Amino acid sequence: MLRFALSLLLAVFALSIIASGLRTAGAAEPSPQETDFSAILQSAGSDENLARLRAIVVARNGSIVAERGYRGHAAADSANIKSASKSIISALVGIAIDKGLLEGVDQPIAPILHAELPDDPDPRLERVTIGHLLSMQAGLERTSGGNYGRWVASRNWVRAALAMPFVDEPGGAMLYSTGSTHLLSAILTKVGGKSTLALARDWLGPLEDFRIGAWDRDPQGIYLGGNQMAMSARSLLAFGELYRRGGRTPDGTQLVSEEWVRQSWQVRTNSRFSNDGYGYGWFERMIGGKTVHFAWGFGGQMLYIVPELGLTVAMTSDESGPSARNGYRDDLHGVLAKIIGTVES
Repeated sequence: MLRFALSLLLAVFALSIIASGLRTAGAAEPSPQETDFSAILQSAGSDENLARLRAIVVARNGSIVAERGYRGHAAADSANIKSASKSIISALVGIAIDKGLLEGVDQPIAPILHAELPDDPDPRLERVTIGHLLSMQAGLERTSGGNYGRWVASRNWVRAALAMPFVDEPGGAMLYSTGSTHLLSAILTKVGGKSTLALARDWLGPLEDFRIGAWDRDPQGIYLGGNQMAMSARSLLAFGELYRRGGRTPDGTQLVSEEWVRQSWQVRTNSRFSNDGYGYGWFERMIGGKTVHFAWGFGGQMLYIVPELGLTVAMTSDESGPSARNGYRDDLHGVLAKIIGTVES
């Protein structure tokens, strides 16, 4: 009896070892690189310079490898992505061109928005094109910065943007202006026969995890092109991954043409504030020794794509304060540089 009990005990012990081994083998152990990513994200949470950070999501070669929320926030929480939404407006314009709803980037905007032109329009309005609005080279006085409050207090934002005085020639220097992307939203609404939000949900809806929540509208009901859009860090990441894949979803569905992605990332002008390159709704700069294409919104809403490394990173922040002149945006660039360094090491 004692021998039988001992044998049974040894059998149970052996089975427990085998089961433990199976659990260990079946578990998805994080790679050393993923562990390094997580350490960077954890460190960001204790950095006083990054106290406004809400969430970071990191994807490598199509898979999320690190994700972290800060101070009660999560990567799935909606955030106001502010001007990072200009990159989404750009994508919708590219799709509209591919669908034949717009002729192309050289198409003049005046005939489309004829009903909203000033009574005595500046002749240069006839030369402003879709491409000029996308690259912030319309030549019209900015509606952003100190002019933003007065612009959104107007009764007709489209008409007010078109009535701004020319301070440069169409195709001239970069004049970063939300009025330009709002004109694109009005154009999309007109040629698409639906609201910009409805078009976004129709055209980008097949992209898994892509969701637009709340989005402000002007007095005429046109969704604000390039500002006041609610998305989560995960949703922003999904959009970035679409561009990293050349406009294709993970299952290979082409939502944005590869040519439009290339055109959007082609530098056409430079920011007078940061000297970063600017294409069609996307900035470009070298970070961590790599070419990075990025969307940027007030307060520190960031979407970074590093094609060479198969890397996409989304960050959301408290949007109540600026991010450029106080160095916060540079601190976020610094976090990305550390992530890039981990990939390169």
